[in-house]
Amino acid sequence: MKDFKKQLLAGPYLLWMIGFIILPMLLVVYYAFFSNHQFTLDNVMAITSEVNFKAILLSLKVGILSTLICLLLSYPLALILKNINFKNQSFIVFLFMLPMWMNFMLRILAWKILLSKNGILNTFLYNINLPKIQILNTSGAIIFGMVYDYLPFMLLPIYNSMAHVKKDYIEAAQDLGASKIRILFQIIIPLTMSGIVSGIVMVFVPTLTSFAISELLGGGKVLLIGNVIEHNFMQGMRWGIGSGLSFVLMVFVFISMILSSKFGEEEKGGTGIL
Repeated sequence: MKDFKKQLLAGPYLLWMIGFIILPMLLVVYYAFFSNHQFTLDNVMAITSEVNFKAILLSLKVGILSTLICLLLSYPLALILKNINFKNQSFIVFLFMLPMWMNFMLRILAWKILLSKNGILNTFLYNINLPKIQILNTSGAIIFGMVYDYLPFMLLPIYNSMAHVKKDYIEAAQDLGASKIRILFQIIIPLTMSGIVSGIVMVFVPTLTSFAISELLGGGKVLLIGNVIEHNFMQGMRWGIGSGLSFVLMVFVFISMILSSKFGEEEKGGTGIL
């Protein structure tokens, strides 16, 4: 009876998965490998064209850099938040998550205005007799926007895993004469590896597939694979090529998730304290 109730509760979620995840993915696979009901590899092999290949390489570069920057910013920040003597530490984390309540497009458009040629940043630099900077419509602006937008997705899982690290381990290591660096690399980082892996996946996947940030902050001058796919679907109405490129992108996403999960399991399984 209990199992039947559980199945009933899982029913709406299963319907959601079938309707909005499984069926769309099957449609993408169908359009990727079939044209006029004939099997073809031309749509998938479109990734080998010069424009598409450069776009996916740039997407990988931007995604890796954005993920790395998010990790380098989030881990020290999570350590600081963990060590703050504040009664309600979750409130501090809430402050970092608060911007996520605002619409995604509004936040990116706000940065577009701030970073524009005559925007607030350049106006400030001009008023203090400093040269203006041209960051908008560059890959640097896109990375900046992605780091700003996806930083909480890295911070939250790392902070949650760090919150479960027992102080007894750290105090025992300190009593044994371990330095702060050794405690960090041999205790804290191995014990928070699950949060690091989760954060990497949660940041890398959306940065790799993103097209809205590059469209707004890149001004159409920086072409990522997400922009190429969006153009094929929405402007060129080339659903076959768009699906073929989407399939290639899905392969990259699945590979990154598998490697991240395996790396996390190996680190967790091989963790030794001092």
